[in-house]
Amino acid sequence: MGHGGNNVIPNVHFRKVNGCQAGRKNRVFMRTWLDQAGRKKRRANNRKAKAAKLFPRPAAGLLRPVVHPPTQRYNMKLRLGKGFTLDELKEAKIPRKFAKTIGISIDHRRRNRCTESLQVNVERLKLYMSKLLLFPKKSGTKSVKKGDTPRSELKNVAQNTLKEIIPVPKPQLRIKARAIAADEKEKSAYKALKKARTNKHYLGAKMKKAKEAAAKES
Repeated sequence: MGHGGNNVIPNVHFRKVNGCQAGRKNRVFMRTWLDQAGRKKRRANNRKAKAAKLFPRPAAGLLRPVVHPPTQRYNMKLRLGKGFTLDELKEAKIPRKFAKTIGISIDHRRRNRCTESLQVNVERLKLYMSKLLLFPKKSGTKSVKKGDTPRSELKNVAQNTLKEIIPVPKPQLRIKARAIAADEKEKSAYKALKKARTNKHYLGAKMKKAKEAAAKES
């Protein structure tokens, strides 16, 4: 069988084992990871330095909302979002200009598609505000403003070093097995769906019929 086309002549050979050996079993392309322990220590030192620089503010930075990731594959999970919506701030009674000054992230593009997500993040904001300690800007007595935490409560304050400031709740995906109740046995999911589909299909005809009947009566 001839070779079709102006292609490379097949010249396969399977001598490259364990990453291109050169010389007597000398593995050229194999990489070592001898700096793993050193890198771990460096990362820890960088985290400590960052936390010290941000003290007494949380080491994680700004407070972020809990959101569901997009697409069917990931929407059952929870993760941190970019920022709180204006509706969430309004519901929690936090002015948007004030929110920026107390470490709350804002995202004016995000929208609340359901009441549940709105309430979850409102509760998150309220919990944050209940634990918030506001330091006066200066050391004098005149610099203390309305809303600042009393100086007696600001002694020996521990810094928040958590990754999310307030941990992301883990949803319970697993449901324990239980016996089927009597009322559940009587109900039929198929019949309920079938009835809903039928009602939707004939909704226009029913509305037209009711309109004609109302017109005749008048």
